[in-house]
Amino acid sequence: MDVKKIWLKFLSNVHVLASLKVPRHVLCSSPTSIEMHCFVDASQAAYAACIYLRSTDGAGNVTINLVCAKTRVAPIRALLTIPKLELSGALLGARLAAKVTNALRCSLDRKVFWTDSSVALGWIRNRPKLFKAFVSNRVNDIHELTTRDSWRHVPTALNPADLASRGVEPGQLPELNLWWHGPSFLLHDESSWPQNIGSIYTNLPERKEQSDNSIFAMINIEQSPLIRFENYSKANKLKRIVAYIFRFIHNCKNPKTKTKGTLTLEEINNALTYLVKLSQNQTYATELTTLLQGKKLKTKSYLLQLAAFVDGDSVIRVGGRLQNADCDYEKKHPILLDGKHHFTRLLMEGEHLRLLHAGPQLLLSSIRDEFWPVGGRALARSVVHKCVTCVRLRGEAMKPLMGNLPADRVTSFYPFQVCGLDFAGPFMISSKKGKGNRITKCYLNIFVCFATKAVHLEAVSDLSTNAFILSLRRFVARRCRPHTIYCDNGTNFVGANNELGRMLRSAQNSVYEFGNEEHIKFIFSPPYSPTFGGIWEAAVKSAKFHLKRIMGNASLTFEELSTLFSQIESILNSRPLTPFSSDPTDLYPLTPGHFLVGRPMTSLPSPPVCLKNPDRYQRIEQLRQHFWQRWRNEYLAELQQRTKWRQRQKELKVGDLVVFKEENTPPLKWRLGRVLHLYPGADGVCRVADFTTQKGVVRRALNRVCPLPCMNDLESSSFQGGQVVNAPAVKPVPEG
Repeated sequence: MDVKKIWLKFLSNVHVLASLKVPRHVLCSSPTSIEMHCFVDASQAAYAACIYLRSTDGAGNVTINLVCAKTRVAPIRALLTIPKLELSGALLGARLAAKVTNALRCSLDRKVFWTDSSVALGWIRNRPKLFKAFVSNRVNDIHELTTRDSWRHVPTALNPADLASRGVEPGQLPELNLWWHGPSFLLHDESSWPQNIGSIYTNLPERKEQSDNSIFAMINIEQSPLIRFENYSKANKLKRIVAYIFRFIHNCKNPKTKTKGTLTLEEINNALTYLVKLSQNQTYATELTTLLQGKKLKTKSYLLQLAAFVDGDSVIRVGGRLQNADCDYEKKHPILLDGKHHFTRLLMEGEHLRLLHAGPQLLLSSIRDEFWPVGGRALARSVVHKCVTCVRLRGEAMKPLMGNLPADRVTSFYPFQVCGLDFAGPFMISSKKGKGNRITKCYLNIFVCFATKAVHLEAVSDLSTNAFILSLRRFVARRCRPHTIYCDNGTNFVGANNELGRMLRSAQNSVYEFGNEEHIKFIFSPPYSPTFGGIWEAAVKSAKFHLKRIMGNASLTFEELSTLFSQIESILNSRPLTPFSSDPTDLYPLTPGHFLVGRPMTSLPSPPVCLKNPDRYQRIEQLRQHFWQRWRNEYLAELQQRTKWRQRQKELKVGDLVVFKEENTPPLKWRLGRVLHLYPGADGVCRVADFTTQKGVVRRALNRVCPLPCMNDLESSSFQGGQVVNAPAVKPVPEG
């Protein structure tokens, strides 16, 4: 709040105070009775008291005028509640009234004190020994200066002390009749004054254990229910607590026949009945009152189709149509509960655990043996869906919205100017033909063009850094030097491919050095995120499709395997990029081979064409532009659709608890992690995050983690939350 603006606004109106006149004579000419009325009030800023004299002459004319007022700034104590401030204002009014009484030269017929706080009024009308020190001391002082019966309740709108506690503008002060002459009801007979509700507080239980908070709860019983179901997480625990409360009450009333030992089944059932009645009073209060009065329910009431009735314990039960069924009374007439009430959820969660994490259908059928939850099917699914154990065993990882294609996928480049790289294998090869051959491993290095989906297959003899870089050199020599290469960082290989992962991690520095020398930019995708390289993962799948069918279990030599790789490369580069056209004159669909050699790689050579135009370069350039024009018109349109991950899901937040989905580990042994940093993409969707684990901070793609429900209830000291940072967004890599 701008203090300067407030001060300047006050100065602009302060001149009004110079013309303000307050009459000194406050009584009528010949008063027959004089009464003092003190009003008190409090707010977060201050508490105040103002005193009026009410005089009546022989003709019955009433005159009311302000005598004095006093305000005090509220203490800067955060724990000082409004009821306690109201009590401080009442003490201020009692002391001010005592001083005014001593100063007056006329006798007063009576004193009346007014407050708009029902809590403070309840404290004043009771014994101080019931309360804690703060309230007890001030109530004692008020009782020494006033009587309990002199305190009355006034609505806030008719309380002039409210103006003093909250403040008014100087320009409004001359016209405030409520401030100068008090509320208008004082001009009339006492029968028209606000109803004195103070008498309802005179019979509160006299127990020293009760604090000011307990009195406040008794006064506002409708606003503060006796039991807050939301504070409990287990139905059995809640039933036992209530059962022990009933036992305590019974033992207090019957000290000679006290009940001891463990709780009996009857005590637990009585507690359950009480909790059911309490929950029904909170959700079906109107229907319960109607049924108890013997009236019919409204036509729109959902309970009407269940033929609900009230049993001897005032519990609403389902009437239904099974009166003639051969089953128990509880099954024919189950207790009616609201599926949205927290107590119903507690019962459903307890039954879910008792049935050893049963599914929604079995859970609902079991709970209906005794209860009929309205909307129970949705509640049963929700309970199973939010069970931490069930969530871990299902292992449903997150599925962020499929990202937009990066510019490198939808921009026309030369073939392999921007490409992706991946490894596959191992494949078994023979050192030579005939006897004495030795079986070794061989690997496939596959390159995929981002623009045309053309592929290039290279056979790599081993997983050394030199063999990996030599395959890159062969690729550059045959396909020209690329500008950017996307690839995995190797940590997503597990099991038999750990060797390959270690090679790529150790070769990362050498790859960067090679890239710097050749002016090639390498971009590594996050760990354990195969969806960031969907285009090369699909190429590996297509290559393996042919390799498995051709090789089988045979062990080829290195030359034979290289030849097979080249043939598969030719086949893959002849695949149509778009569906076949409906035009009968369109004989050849657009393929990656068109961008490499001007036709599909597997098509027969065409006869030479005699060109009238001797400029063959222009003819070739015209063909190249024709292919790119078809690429824009036919192929790009096919990339518009999101084939999966089409909807936005609930995104993770910093501090959420997750488990990492690991393929070769049972779900109950998956590692726990807590979100430390989120990295949103250009579209605002987070697909990568940093997680704090027991082994340190790791980075994972969100489609490899499973969020756990009830995250606020699973606080663990082993994890520390972080906060979202302004980190550079992870550059999206094609997903399909």
